[in-house]
Amino acid sequence: MDFIAHGLWGGAAFFSQGRKQFLAGVGIGMAPDLLSFGVFHLTHPEWLTLRLVGKISGPPALSSLPPYVFHAYNITHSLIVWAGAFFLLWQLTKKPPWLLAAWLLHILCDIPTHSTTYFPTPFLWPLPTPFVNGISWSTPWFMVANYATMSIVYCCLFLYFRGKTS
Repeated sequence: MDFIAHGLWGGAAFFSQGRKQFLAGVGIGMAPDLLSFGVFHLTHPEWLTLRLVGKISGPPALSSLPPYVFHAYNITHSLIVWAGAFFLLWQLTKKPPWLLAAWLLHILCDIPTHSTTYFPTPFLWPLPTPFVNGISWSTPWFMVANYATMSIVYCCLFLYFRGKTS
């Protein structure tokens, strides 16, 4: 799934918790992709500029990506790493860090929305992972369905919580 959709789904999960929690959910939902691909885009602004003006299309070629992108992707897209972080923070704070559910949602959404040809989700990393050859999130009909569903969810959230405050 694209990182904006991840952020919006993460935010939807915490919509009822107030503005700060909502924004934290958005940020945490986007974080796995930003921590892997965001660094690449910041250090290669020419690629992003060419993409935005339409000179190139599609994702960067795998051969053009530095090794740290793959390492960061493995770490940030692993259910094992997520569980370790969740339980470590729970032990340290003495309360479950529910905001990390936005990170979990990111991983769970990526498993069926990535094909095996480009960044399949290593959800069991560092263990061997049986990659799922899912539907690519960039497939036009899927993007329309995803954002349409998200629009319905947000409309329902707005209407439900607007009624609660009046």
